[in-house]
Parts: sequence; C-alpha cells; structure tokens
Amino acid sequence: MIKNNQILHELQTFRDMARWGASQFNAAGLHFGHGNTNAWDEALYLIRHVLHLSPSEDMHVADAQLLLSEREAIANLFERRIRERKPAPYLTQQAWFSGLPFYVDERVIIPRSPMTELIEQAFSPWVDQDPKMILDLCTGSGCIAVVCALTFPDAHIDAVDISQDALAVAKKNIAHYQLDHRVQLIESDLFANMPQQTYSVIICNPPYVDAKEMSALPPEYQHEPTLALAGGDDGLQIVQRILEQAANYLTPDGILMVEVGESEQAARARFSDYPMTWLTFERGGHGVFLLTREQL
Repeated sequence: MIKNNQILHELQTFRDMARWGASQFNAAGLHFGHGNTNAWDEALYLIRHVLHLSPSEDMHVADAQLLLSEREAIANLFERRIRERKPAPYLTQQAWFSGLPFYVDERVIIPRSPMTELIEQAFSPWVDQDPKMILDLCTGSGCIAVVCALTFPDAHIDAVDISQDALAVAKKNIAHYQLDHRVQLIESDLFANMPQQTYSVIICNPPYVDAKEMSALPPEYQHEPTLALAGGDDGLQIVQRILEQAANYLTPDGILMVEVGESEQAARARFSDYPMTWLTFERGGHGVFLLTREQL
C-alpha cells in the first residue's frame, strides 16, 4: 500500500505527497474533525509536522523537492493514520490551539473548542476589566488555562479536572509555557474539592456527547477518553450540575461560559428557564452559552 518504494520515488515534492496522501485518506474513508475538516488539510498537517513547519506555513514550499527520508517519514505517518484510525494530533502528540502548540496524547481529548475566540477577545463585551481570577473547569490538556494565562498576564487561573491522567498532561503543557506560578491544577469532580474562591470568569468545556451519539462515534473519536466525552442520555448531565453550583463561585459581576456542542438544542429545551446568551464565532463553531451570576 503506502510503503511502496516505487511510489515514493515517483512522489518528489511537498505537493506530490499532499495530493497522494489526501487521495489515500479519501479512499480509506477516514473521518476528520480534530483540527482538520478534510483529507487535504489532514495530509498537509502531517507533512508539515515531519518537516518541522508550522500549520500556518503557506504553500510557497509546495514544489520543494523532499528527501527520500522525509518522504518515508511522511508515508509512515500516512500509513498509521489509515491503519490505526487515530486522529492526527495523537500521531504527532501535538495539537494547535489559539495558534500555540500543546502536547496531547490519548489521556485527553484533542483541543478544538471555538472558545479560543472569546479568550482572544478578552471576553469582550462581557467583561469590562481584565479578570484577575479565572476558573477553567474540565481543563483536560490545560490549553484553555494556558491561553487565558498568556492573554491576561495579571490573572491567576485554577484549572480543574476529575482525571489524574488529564492533569498530568495539563501539568506538562503548563510547565512548557512556564506558567506554574499562575496556573494551579486541582483534582476535583467539578466543584467538589474546590477552595472557597470566587472568579470573574468560569469557562468550561465539559463532557456533552449524548448516549446516542456516543454509540455511533467514528473510530477516530473512540481513541479519546470516554470520561471527557460522555454527558449522559441527553449529553447534559454534567452541565446540569454546573448550573446548580456555579453561582457560588462567581463574583457579583462574574460570567459563566459553557460549551455543549451538538447538544445545543437539547440544552435550549432542558434549560429554557435560564436566559442563556448563545454566542457566535467568526471562525466557526457553535453550542456555547453564557450566563451572568445574576442570571444563575
């Protein structure tokens, strides 16, 4: 299949490898959704990783000839992507979020939340002043906590997760960005082990996949930890608990932002008593609501 040396000798350039890889991925019926949405972008991502180029590198190198060793390394990644059906970031152990690289492995879900836009916009217009205390609930890889810390240099961030495995990955990412002094990791089932503290912002990407969707997940998603995906029958079991407790941890002018993804319609119906603001994103994405402390 992919490890055919004759084929590798015929494929000379970056563009050749990308076209061929995309064709192989489409023929294999792969599923995309962990940073890339199609076979072409997936192939480009893996090629750039091998060549140590950033994901934003444009195609001015498209006709550069590749060394045989580079083509072999790329072909090996292509082959693994098809054979193992692992999302590309698990193969490279690197995911990009808000333009920054983060270490990931199968102990955490792959970062892909649209909420990065909210952080980049300093939570405007919902927050008047830079927040001093931020809670990243269900932190996973710690990517949201890290981006918050880099965006708000005077803020302290508490990053909470129930999973010791996830916290180990988050610790690695926090250390990489030298933020140990401002980002504190807390092992807790939501608010259960939290200190008596209030926050200007609580941001949360909880498990929200409903039971029906969990049973039909493509193989790529089955490599992610079930604990970080499954949200009960309607996907809102964890969200319900957050809504019941969050007000106790918000400052008087604090806000809560929660991502529920494809469970948005279920959330609109189940939580109709809450005056939720559903946010929109310039770069795509949906299923994120905002509530103020007063509205909770």
